[in-house]
Amino acid sequence: MVTKEEITAWFKGLQDRICHALEEADGGAKFVEDQWERPGGGGGRTRVIQNGNVLAKGGVAFSAVYGHTPAQILQALKLSESDFYATGVSIVIHPSSPMVPIIHMNVRYFEMTNGVWWFGGGIDLTPHYVDESDAHYFHTALKTACDHHHPDFYKRFKQWADDYFYIKHRQETRGIGGIFFDRLSENEGLSKDQLFAFVQEVGETFAPVYTYFMFKNAGLPYEEAEKQWQMVRRGRYVEFNLVYDKGTKFGLDTDGRTESILMSLPPVAEWHYNYQVQPESREAQTLALLKKGIEWAN
Repeated sequence: MVTKEEITAWFKGLQDRICHALEEADGGAKFVEDQWERPGGGGGRTRVIQNGNVLAKGGVAFSAVYGHTPAQILQALKLSESDFYATGVSIVIHPSSPMVPIIHMNVRYFEMTNGVWWFGGGIDLTPHYVDESDAHYFHTALKTACDHHHPDFYKRFKQWADDYFYIKHRQETRGIGGIFFDRLSENEGLSKDQLFAFVQEVGETFAPVYTYFMFKNAGLPYEEAEKQWQMVRRGRYVEFNLVYDKGTKFGLDTDGRTESILMSLPPVAEWHYNYQVQPESREAQTLALLKKGIEWAN
């Protein structure tokens, strides 16, 4: 059975491969690495790329932290007192062009000294303008990855993503969704090794999918109105991450490194009072598609 040391080593390698692929596709900027240590135990490598040819700001973070589990985490997860170990890779990429989508991925592993363990993660796409062919491409790639491991994973995890990546106070989804899963353990009917293989395939799906969008969309023309819309949509992204995102809350509750936790935020975003889009505009068309239940992979 796979160990936490083997999982940790694989996550570190995944960070390396994704950073290399993004640098190659951007063709300009390079990642800068910041190594850090957590006072309570463990640490990580935060890598950030900025002001590239395609990428305005992106973060690819690896962490492996451990220690005493805070009381609020035990209460929230309904677990008995025990020490924890958590490792994973978390990514958020904000492009310069409003024609290129924002993307997020997280794959993680958690275990406790009382024998409890699980995998979690997800990947979702947040286009500033929804392109239905791009949405189909993205969801088809995720469905293919899920179908290799369990016939129900895509349907379940897509619905989970639709529900999770929802900005309740705006009554809209953050983007076109993707997949989201948490606390996957033996209750799935799969072994630990089989679940790890699924998480590995999800992780390896990131680079080819996102570099496809970089190459396809970065050269598309846009005007100031599209750039303004991008700033508004980035604001929605910030709202979700600061109000609802469980990873952000977990990191702050476990005294994680603030700079690494908040690397997911864009370099610039805007909020306009009572912002309204023009009827039948491209912006209105995108808003109409920011809802749950669209079957993009069909």
